Amino acid sequence: MKMSGGPASVNVKLLLLFLALIIAGGTLYYTQSLVTKLQEKERQIVDLYAKGFEYIANTTNPEVDLTFLFENIIKPIDFPMIITGGEDDFIVRNKSDVRNVKYDTTLSDAELQIFFQNLVKEMDATHPPIIVAYEDTIILSKIHYGDSELIKQLKYYPYLQIIIAALFIIIGYIGFSHIKKSEQSNIWVGMAKETAHQFGTPISSVMGWLEMLKLNYSDPDKVKDITEEINDDVEKLNRITNRFSKIGSKPEMKSHIIFEEANKVINYFNRRLPQTGKSVELAVQGNQEAKANLNAELFEWVLENLIKNALDAIDGKQGKIEIKIEETKKTVEIEVSDNGKGIDLKRRKDVFRPGYSTKRRGWGLGLSLSKRIIEGYHGGKIFVKSSIQGEGTTFKIVLKKS
Repeated sequence: MKMSGGPASVNVKLLLLFLALIIAGGTLYYTQSLVTKLQEKERQIVDLYAKGFEYIANTTNPEVDLTFLFENIIKPIDFPMIITGGEDDFIVRNKSDVRNVKYDTTLSDAELQIFFQNLVKEMDATHPPIIVAYEDTIILSKIHYGDSELIKQLKYYPYLQIIIAALFIIIGYIGFSHIKKSEQSNIWVGMAKETAHQFGTPISSVMGWLEMLKLNYSDPDKVKDITEEINDDVEKLNRITNRFSKIGSKPEMKSHIIFEEANKVINYFNRRLPQTGKSVELAVQGNQEAKANLNAELFEWVLENLIKNALDAIDGKQGKIEIKIEETKKTVEIEVSDNGKGIDLKRRKDVFRPGYSTKRRGWGLGLSLSKRIIEGYHGGKIFVKSSIQGEGTTFKIVLKKS
C-alpha cells in the first residue's frame, strides 16, 4: 500500500497546471479580441458622428433633415465623449459638448477646466481624436472619446475570472490535501488496528491452549492435541507477518484450487468458533476443481475478512456463513453469504472505503484491504452482490481462471 505520491501524481499536477494556463490564456485572448472589435465599432460610430457634423458644416441646403443622425447615432452613444475646438479649447458649461462623463457639479469652472483637460489627455492616449473639418482644410472641432462601461468590464473580466479560478483551485487543493491527509491518517490508524486485530486472534488462542495445557499436562494425548493447535496458531502468526510484508510489493501468483483454500479458512474458524460464544455454521460448497492464479496467503486474508464481517453481522441468533464456488468459461466466482443484519442500501458503496465501519470498535480497513488485494493484486472484482436488512448479505469475488 503506497502512501506517498509518485512521478505519476507529479505529471498529473503539471498537466492540470498546463491546461489551466491554456484555458486562462485562451479566455484572455478571446476577451481581448472582443474588446478590440467593440472598440473598432465605437470608433466607427464616432467617425460617423464626425462626418455628420462635417456634413452639417459643409451643406448649403438649410432644409436638410438631420433627424436620422440625432435619433440613430447621437442618442444611442453610451461611451464617454468630449467635443473640443480645433485647438482643444473647451467651454466648461456647454453640456452639449460632453456626453456620458460623470463629474462633480460643485467644482468651480477653473477646477472643471483642469478636470476635462486631463480627461481629454487620457482619452487621446487610448484613442486618437476624430477631426471635424470644413472643406477638409479648416479644423472645426475634435471629438475625444473613451471606452464604454461594457468594454471596461470586458477588459477586466478575464483577470477577475482568472483570480476567481485561482482561488477556487487553491481552496480545492487545500481541501483535497486535507482529505488526502485525513485518509492517510485513517489508513495508518486502520493498519495499526488491523495488525493488532490480526495478531490478537491467534495470540488469544495460544493463551487459551496454554491454559488448557496446564490443566491437562498429565494427559499425553490431550497434550499432543493442544501442542498441535498451538503450532497451528504460531503458523498463523507467521502467515499474518507474511501478509503484511506483501502489502506494497508484487506478490507471487500460483495456480490454486479455490475449494481447498476456502476449506482451510473454514476449518481454522470452525476450531475457534466455540471461543466466540456464537452458534454459527460455516460451510463451503460448489465446484471442488476450479482453479485460479492467486497468492494463497492474501486470498485467505480476504476470506477471513469477509467471514469476520459476517460473524460481526450475526447477532444473537443461529448463524450461517456459506462459501459457494462456481466456474464459468473464463472466471471463478466465489460468494460469501451470511444471515446477519444486512447492509443499508445507502451504505453499500461505503463499505470498501478506508476508515468506514459500522462497528463500535471497528478499524474500518478489512474490506478496503480486501478490495485492494482482489482488484489491485489479482486483477479480479469484489462487490456486494445482494443485501437485505434483517436477512443477510452476499459478497461476490470474481477471479480469472488459471
